[in-house]
Amino acid sequence: MTRGIAGGPSPWRFCVAPMMDWTDRECRYFHRLLSRRARLYTEMITTGAVIHGDRQRLLGFSPEEHPLAVQLGGNDPRALAECARICEDFGYDEINLNVGCPSDRVQDGAFGACLMLRPQLVGECVAAMKNAVRAPVTVKCRIGVDDQDPEAALDAVAAAVVAAGVDALIVHARKAWLKGLSPRENREIPPLDYGRVYRLKQAHPRLPVILNGGVASIDAAKEHLRHVDGVMLGRAAYQNPGLLLQVDPELFGEPAPCADGREALERLAPYVERRMAEGLRLSQVTRHVLGLFPGQPGARAFRRHLATYATRPGAGVQVLRDAMAMVRPAVRAA
Repeated sequence: MTRGIAGGPSPWRFCVAPMMDWTDRECRYFHRLLSRRARLYTEMITTGAVIHGDRQRLLGFSPEEHPLAVQLGGNDPRALAECARICEDFGYDEINLNVGCPSDRVQDGAFGACLMLRPQLVGECVAAMKNAVRAPVTVKCRIGVDDQDPEAALDAVAAAVVAAGVDALIVHARKAWLKGLSPRENREIPPLDYGRVYRLKQAHPRLPVILNGGVASIDAAKEHLRHVDGVMLGRAAYQNPGLLLQVDPELFGEPAPCADGREALERLAPYVERRMAEGLRLSQVTRHVLGLFPGQPGARAFRRHLATYATRPGAGVQVLRDAMAMVRPAVRAA
């Protein structure tokens, strides 16, 4: 097991990726019920939104979500330093800089994956953030963009952030194509190159390196952990959240916080009631639990019931409980 602070496991041994429109505070609270140990990340939040927007709405979270990182999008070292201070004051455990998103929005703002073309600026951003906060400052990047050579491109970014004192580097093991591919296609079409991430770790043995991209199971995560310090799952963790129940026992040698998905939903219900009293709609929580029972009898009825009734005006937590009652335990092989 990779060792981290005070001889314990690396803080980044298992992470759930920041995902736009998915990893909001409701999703994160639910995921925390499935794993005490997984490191959770917010959706990317731009520096402009943090500085000028409704901070409580953008940055608010429940104490139960710790350990929790905020991901920032931007390219101005001073603005990122200001945002890092704001986020640390909110109580985040880590400040992460997005150097991997290829969306039109980030291209228009010349941040995200565009920063792979400007490693010196990435280093300046990290240095400014490190000088502003005590919390760990990390970077999430690609192995390159467009026609860049992944060997040279990733080495340049790594050298710049290591010199700036970065605490960890999370690498999505694909290139990003800034022109010609949509964000969704950029998550699937560019080929994965895990070997490139392994070589980065070999070149920087003291730098915590976390691998992201295409990891679909805890067994696959274990294999990668032979070569790197941590693994970050994105869509697999969101679309099949039940696999998070394996994280604590399989990767940390500790019992899962819940016996199964049904218990997790029972523990989610009081949170749903509390958040609905604050104005949240039921569907804003239940949309994150739809993939919880893959292959179990009644799973389709569970999803259909939530999709049909959770969006209706006045829908309350009883809708969730009624949906749970439709799921029957999976039959175990003899």
